[in-house]
Amino acid sequence: MTEDARKIPTHEVTYARLRDMILFGVLQPGQPVTIQGLTAGLEAGMTPVREAIRRLAAEGALLPQGNRRVTVPRLSAADLDQVAFARLTIEPHLAGLAVVTPALIEKLEMLDTAVDAAISADDVSGYLKSNHAFHFALYEAAGAGVLFDMARSLWLRFGPSLRVVSSRSGATSLPDSHKEALAAMRAGDAAGLSAAMQRDIAQGVDQVRAALQRGEI
Repeated sequence: MTEDARKIPTHEVTYARLRDMILFGVLQPGQPVTIQGLTAGLEAGMTPVREAIRRLAAEGALLPQGNRRVTVPRLSAADLDQVAFARLTIEPHLAGLAVVTPALIEKLEMLDTAVDAAISADDVSGYLKSNHAFHFALYEAAGAGVLFDMARSLWLRFGPSLRVVSSRSGATSLPDSHKEALAAMRAGDAAGLSAAMQRDIAQGVDQVRAALQRGEI
């Protein structure tokens, strides 16, 4: 463990680990897990695990089931409509607010290279993690904390279903409008950047919606 990691409170580490298990599809929608099982899997005590569950349940990312079990909620068509509306409203706006610097562009180019590599290798897990990092490095540059936190919560609701879809279709079919976003950033075109991110988000939403209509998730 690094010196920086030792400075992070145990409950925050546990929350972050459980959040990533949800976000990147380690826990699938509708899959019940015991609190004891999470405690063992996260290598954490019962108290920080319960606190992480409480926080994630408040964010709508976990659903208590009784009998000391929790599950990731399934995304209904009505839920998807609401999540899609919020994502397509908030995230392009965050992108347009981003303070674009050469350092940010360089960082996003590196992350996009990782996204491309994951797509080429049909590495769904690698795609999901690199794609998430790209989006939130960009959104963080907006300096809009309230909207940033809202976007994080929306991804917790959407991410597990995207993982189910991508596991069936493969990484080569996943959305990627990052090249257009980077081109807009280099041109200083905030509106173009917002539009590129909106297209990227809409592609993922359309894939999840189609899977819901087919009864696959």
